[in-house]
Amino acid sequence: MRTSGILVLFSLCVCQAEVRTLSLREAVERALKESPDVVLSRLEADRAAHAARLAHSVFVPRLVVGSGLAYSSGLPMSIEGATPSIFQANATGSVFNRAQSLHVAAARESRRGAEIDATAKQDEVVYRTAEMFLEAENAARIAEASRQEADALARVAETVRARAAEGRELPLEVKKAELSLARARYRAQVFESNAAADRMALATLLAFEPGDEVRPAPGERTAAAVPESADAAAAAALASSKEIRSLQSKLLARQLDVRSQQAERLPHLDLVAQYALLAKFNNYQKYFNAFQRNNGQLGVSFQIPLFTGPAVSAAVAQAGTEAAEARIQLRTAQSRIAADARKAYEDMQQAETGKEVAKLDLDVARDQVSVLLAQMGEGRASLRQVDDARAAETEKWIAFYDAASTAEKARWAVLRQTGELVAALR
Repeated sequence: MRTSGILVLFSLCVCQAEVRTLSLREAVERALKESPDVVLSRLEADRAAHAARLAHSVFVPRLVVGSGLAYSSGLPMSIEGATPSIFQANATGSVFNRAQSLHVAAARESRRGAEIDATAKQDEVVYRTAEMFLEAENAARIAEASRQEADALARVAETVRARAAEGRELPLEVKKAELSLARARYRAQVFESNAAADRMALATLLAFEPGDEVRPAPGERTAAAVPESADAAAAAALASSKEIRSLQSKLLARQLDVRSQQAERLPHLDLVAQYALLAKFNNYQKYFNAFQRNNGQLGVSFQIPLFTGPAVSAAVAQAGTEAAEARIQLRTAQSRIAADARKAYEDMQQAETGKEVAKLDLDVARDQVSVLLAQMGEGRASLRQVDDARAAETEKWIAFYDAASTAEKARWAVLRQTGELVAALR
């Protein structure tokens, strides 16, 4: 019974699965809104913003009201350090605290770094979405081309069988034709399975329901402009790199942490205000020369650290070490990003060349089919030769699809390095 219930549940899930057709722009827009990675990065930025507000709250006066009402027998004593009273109000707020001020500045810089990281995560998700969209699109094209190849080889096999029945072909040729057809059908099955897997992976990335598929919408895309040279790409990557800006922000935050720890040796000045409404039954009039019910005081609390121990020195050293690590990471990232941008640009040029070669190879195969069709009309070529040529043309189409996909992906990689990918795809 349990197994049958699981099967029924699985069948219901499969029946509810949908195939959604989206354009690249629609897929990118959904990824920016629904991708779990993007949502998590936004939550991380929100947490950094809350931390900055919490650090600044020290400088905002805090008001606490309550009551310390009690009956006194004999001399009035304090309750938890407060005079027994009907109503109490205490207000405190930091006026001068250099260490805390620098800590607030460091928290705000950390918030800015978290916002930069969130934007960088959006760029990463957009690139992954575009890459997976292209893979799904290319897989669909290759699957269609492989089906056409299998159909062409089926016609070849049928022709060979007919010729063998007439005694014009050896039985071995029939086996060869059937083997080629079986291989083509197997390839078509594999390509179709890969295409379905890519559609499901794209749906998962876009946070659709389990089992759903996203089918890329057909249509031509305009190639986005890229820098004119590898040096220009490297310069643009360094100027727009969110990773470098994030590391710069982290370095500045660590430097502020160092100064904040050093400022722990400076005086602190806090504002203090109190009010209390006293009761007559607490015997104040018996033990004090004068008594009044409404009492208040306003002043400042001034603290000068004379001996802080090893804690401040250790904290300063720790923050200094973190700042030194951030400097090294920044220099390393700058060199790596420039090198990656140049490499991406060179890969794009090679991919474009490979696409041109694949296009020329395809043109030759198509012209060969045209020539054989003309010769067949003149009785100088057989149907099998034409079908073989068409099967070869299908192979060239698959190679061209792969080359075109690689070239477009390489162009997007350059745009990702230069920080222009999101604008190009939206």
